[in-house]
Amino acid sequence: MTPSSNTEQHDILIIGAGPAGAVAAALLRRRGHQVLVIEREQFPRFSIGESLLPQSMAYLEQAGMLQAVVEHGFQFKNGASFVCGERQTAFDFRDKHSSGWGTTYQVQRADFDHLLAQQAELQGAEIRYRQTVTAVDLEGDRPRTRVRDAEGREYTIESRFILDASGFGRVLPRLLDLERPSGFPLRGAYFTHIADGIRDPQFDRNKIRITVHPEHHDVWYWLIPFAHGRCSIGVVAESSFLNDIPGDETTKLRTLVMQDPALRALLQHAEWDTPARNISGYAANVTSLWGKNYALLGNAGEFLDPIFSSGVTIALKSASLATDTLARMLAGETVDWEHDYAKPLKNGVDTFRTFVESWYAGGFQKVIFHENQEPAIRRMISSILAGYAWDQSNPFVAESKRRLTALESICA
Repeated sequence: MTPSSNTEQHDILIIGAGPAGAVAAALLRRRGHQVLVIEREQFPRFSIGESLLPQSMAYLEQAGMLQAVVEHGFQFKNGASFVCGERQTAFDFRDKHSSGWGTTYQVQRADFDHLLAQQAELQGAEIRYRQTVTAVDLEGDRPRTRVRDAEGREYTIESRFILDASGFGRVLPRLLDLERPSGFPLRGAYFTHIADGIRDPQFDRNKIRITVHPEHHDVWYWLIPFAHGRCSIGVVAESSFLNDIPGDETTKLRTLVMQDPALRALLQHAEWDTPARNISGYAANVTSLWGKNYALLGNAGEFLDPIFSSGVTIALKSASLATDTLARMLAGETVDWEHDYAKPLKNGVDTFRTFVESWYAGGFQKVIFHENQEPAIRRMISSILAGYAWDQSNPFVAESKRRLTALESICA
């Protein structure tokens, strides 16, 4: 990438203005760094990942965004309910092993992400929308990033460091050939927003509802209530299963939702007023979460699965860890990105991975639907479902695979 007259100099470049990028920008601004965020889309824009976990509230508070989120009027959330045929169970995240937030919100991401981006701007970050990264050069002392704006003009950004928070766009993994298989089967999701029309007085709008398909334990539905009588409804299954369902996205989704008697009854008055969308092959991984003068945040580095709504929490955790490491590096300290950033982040991600793998294998479903649950163990499980996957005082974090395998055996 050759130097040109249209080269800009910036301190920190962040790719992507979603939750990871916005929170990272705010955290760096609070430490006095100049930050430029470039975003491919124009906000507000649609996104999924709408049921937050309580652990994420700590990072919003750290970034100075908590008051704005609390006052916005999002749907309150205090837990998760699970349904499989006649079996039901619910976790109240306030009753958990780990200390910290026990409540959070269920959000329409178009509004939520836009709010966080605006909060980052109020703290002094510059955000440019409809900007596409076309190339990156890491050979020199300062990374050089080629960008094309909405009018097709190209310019170069020289910065001290790049944080890639591009989510499923995965800008640096694609440009630097960092992508590698996730290890999960190829799965997809069909989803939309509806006016849910739910009249059942027993339905708890303060919890996400996870429903297991009546015949296929590895197929599941999410129902995420929003404020004002709307909700997000989606189904997740292996792509081969979804491809066998006839029709367009909306038809596929409605067909599968109607296969579950409880969901069919719950949504009998719903207005399916928004065309469904789909995403497939979303699980992703990389060879490394960092390199010379760059680090990957959130989904740009690794995405597991939507089953436990861990995506935004991992994104915000990565923003917190990365900006702390980066700020110390820029202050002249010697840092080890693998030790200070990648390994701590992966510790929590691997905890979530253990539970995701167990869910699809059926073991964790036996655990959560077991009739005689020991209260202390239930609180440990509740902590992980609430996002506290980095709390080493929890045995199901410190030794997640061994502990969960043993618990599955008992419950089986």
